[in-house]
This record gives sequence, C-alpha cells and structure tokens, in this order.
Amino acid sequence: MVSPIPGLPTGIVVGSYDDYPAAQKAVDYLADQKFPVENLAIVGSDLRQVERVTGRLSWGKAALGGLATGAWLGLFVGLLLGLFTDEGWLAIILLSVLWGAIFMMIFGLVGYALTGGRRDFTSQSVTVAGRYEVYCQHQHAEEARNLLARLSLQTGTGTVS
Repeated sequence: MVSPIPGLPTGIVVGSYDDYPAAQKAVDYLADQKFPVENLAIVGSDLRQVERVTGRLSWGKAALGGLATGAWLGLFVGLLLGLFTDEGWLAIILLSVLWGAIFMMIFGLVGYALTGGRRDFTSQSVTVAGRYEVYCQHQHAEEARNLLARLSLQTGTGTVS
C-alpha cells in the first residue's frame, strides 16, 4: 500500500497490535533477529485526544506556575552566564533566578487574565491510538511476517498480517 500523503510510511502491514508496547516489542524482536529495522515504521490509527482535568485554575495557581517556570528558566540562564565569568557567578545565578521568576509570574498572570474565565482549569492532554500497525517496505515484508509469526507463537500476542 502506497501512502497518498508524502512523508507517511509506505509498505505493507506486517503486524497489528492493541497497544504501543506490543508493537515496540515486535520491532525490538526483529532488531534482535538482525532484521533491517530501518525498513519498518510503527503507525498508530484510530487516534483520540484525551484531556484529563487535573484541577481548578486560580490567580494564585497562575502566579505560582509562572514563578516556578521562571525560576527554572532563570537558573538555566544564570548557569550559562556563570560559565563566562570568574567572579560573582553566584550573584549572576541568583539574580537570573529572581528576574526569571518575576517576569514569568507576570506573564502567567497576564495569560490567565486574557482567558477571561473561559478556561479556569488545568489539564494534561495526550493522544492515544486504538491500534498500532508495523509497516515494512515491500522487499523485506515476507521476512518480517515470518519472524513476527514466530514471535506471535512464542508469546501469543499481536496479529501477523
């Protein structure tokens, strides 16, 4: 099957799995068998975006989140600047942490104000697939199918196409 969209994997489906770890295990098994894994791709289908609400967002949480992010960013910048000085590096690091925390706290509060109460919650998003298929280039597909059939017999997982 040739992909109609440039950049997407082409080839033949040689295995189909219910979850990503099983597809990853199949590719790892092929690698262990000295199969040319550069001819493979794992493709997730039936994609769903799952957003888990983790809490209520408030002015305090917006300020605290910005402050923490800014402190980490300031620490990173301060450490980089500290590499280029012989004296006062501790002061550079501390001031970078302080100014980073202040500026990012302000940005966090401004960002929260701009939402106008339309999104007063925090969340984490993840994209999950309902099925994972291992694609293989045509010239190696038969060998991949045979090896994956062996793995399927050993473990009882996956479907070899």
